[in-house]
Amino acid sequence: MSFFFKSQSDVPAPLSVIIIGCGKVGATITERLVQEGNDVTVVDQDETKAMEIATTYDVLGIVGNGASNNVLQEAGIDEADLLVAVTDSDELNLLCCTLAHRTGHCATIARVRTPDYARERGYLKAQLGLTMIINPEMESALEIARILSMPAALEVTNFAHGQAQLIKFQLREQSKLIERPVYDIMHSVSDRFLFCAVERSGEVFIPNGSTVFETGDRISFVAPRHRGMRCLEQLGIKNTQVRNCMIIGGGKCSYYLAEQLLRSGIDVKIIERSPKRCDELAELLPNAIIIQGDGANEALLKEEGIDTVDSFVALTGMDEENILLTLHLREVSDAKVITKINRFAFSDVVAHLDLGSVVYPRLITSEAIIAYARGKRASNLSGEENNIETLYHMFDSKAEAIEFCVDTRCEACDIPLKDLKLKPGVCLVFIGRGKQIIFPGGNDKILVGDHVMVVTTQKGFNELDDMLS
Repeated sequence: MSFFFKSQSDVPAPLSVIIIGCGKVGATITERLVQEGNDVTVVDQDETKAMEIATTYDVLGIVGNGASNNVLQEAGIDEADLLVAVTDSDELNLLCCTLAHRTGHCATIARVRTPDYARERGYLKAQLGLTMIINPEMESALEIARILSMPAALEVTNFAHGQAQLIKFQLREQSKLIERPVYDIMHSVSDRFLFCAVERSGEVFIPNGSTVFETGDRISFVAPRHRGMRCLEQLGIKNTQVRNCMIIGGGKCSYYLAEQLLRSGIDVKIIERSPKRCDELAELLPNAIIIQGDGANEALLKEEGIDTVDSFVALTGMDEENILLTLHLREVSDAKVITKINRFAFSDVVAHLDLGSVVYPRLITSEAIIAYARGKRASNLSGEENNIETLYHMFDSKAEAIEFCVDTRCEACDIPLKDLKLKPGVCLVFIGRGKQIIFPGGNDKILVGDHVMVVTTQKGFNELDDMLS
């Protein structure tokens, strides 16, 4: 048996990336791409925003309209590998990507948030030659809906096209899992699943059979589709069905979420300040209750039944308001709470607050782009497709869950897993083969056509073979 060791020439070359739009999302994407060693150019019509990001991340900043051919040429569109358009205008994002695709023949990713466009995502992608369309508000709403379907969980993320779920929960006092080794817990549960990561006192590690859980641990495990709730119950963590939900803020994410919840038979009440937006939501969501008022008004919240709701989601445009609303709800109710946070400032402080489940729309956008960029870098090196199907940052980016699509034979293929030497801090979680999710044993092998999920505390995996020591 032989192992594959990377020389310096085997390290993927950096991508040349142009980012149109220097708002919060543009800044997050720039930061992540620069951290991964890519060459980034940012473009914005606002000189202050463009120069601030250029200075902060030591990248080239250009002031101008990203839909202008002259500006694109100045940004290096002819040599660019990828253009990402994340301005506040869906139409401008689509136009930038269309021009870039036709002028520079590079891959293009557009952020599109308007519901009308979201329904035509496949058509727009095909007609305009886009590589990817990202709707962070819709994806955030889907993530929130998944969490509300399993209220005992802090996070619920899909892998393998929804056939497997990554579920995070926290151990409370009196849990029957405390001071028990993992191998003993696994033998007491009838369903197949796998513990893959633990956060304890701010540190993240991969558990093994002898790991003993402690009070306060935040634990992630993977279970097959539709088995996650049953696994939680067998672990002694009770789920209570959510029958109703109060949403504060009536933006796009609230609309997408209300659509999902109403379809699932959950009653929805939305509190929104703007009378005009309330009228729009009442027309779009005739089965929801729309209340015009200030969601931060304690008397209004009490009048609308905050102390009796099953679930509460803070989706205003202000992080501070969302956090305060959640902390207030903790004082008056035992409802399931979910908080939307857009910025990452004071993340250490936020991490110590009891905010329930926290959703970061900006991370959803950046994760999809980083996943594509890593796969493209690997394919540029090998000349073959190396697909990262899903990338998910866990525990405040201290670990990553990555799903690889094994399109072509790699060094890890056709070898019993017991003979593979994995890097420290790596857990091979499952093999997806057809519609089957395999929690692998030592004699299992990875085959071409499989989907493989890896959880790692190491960073920057571009392809499956990066997990090998």
